[in-house]
Amino acid sequence: METQIIELEKKYWQGMEDHNYETVKEFTRFPCIVAGKHGVQNVDEPTFKKMFESGEGAKIKVVNISGTETRMIGENAAVIAYLIELGIKDDEQKAPMKCACTSTWVKENESWVCVLHTESEVST
Repeated sequence: METQIIELEKKYWQGMEDHNYETVKEFTRFPCIVAGKHGVQNVDEPTFKKMFESGEGAKIKVVNISGTETRMIGENAAVIAYLIELGIKDDEQKAPMKCACTSTWVKENESWVCVLHTESEVST
């Protein structure tokens, strides 16, 4: 089961990298909670879509995901933490940004969805 959570997280990031809103929406439970450099937000679907679309100019590239830790919390909930390196597509000049991320996934109607995601930039 823990391997499945890792794969879900990777698919979510692939949707972000491909800038595919439908994929990202499929794996998100609304409203979701997002915490990062802009603070803590409780985000409904229209707000999430607006945030997603506003980032279209800065296409991210997932360089690496490492240090993955997962924990099942019963049969229908899991948490995952990991380090991620994100670059900007078509810009090899800029060093990748490194973040520590966490996500909480729950199983609803036989599908896993993310209800909480945090990102914290890691200084190197």
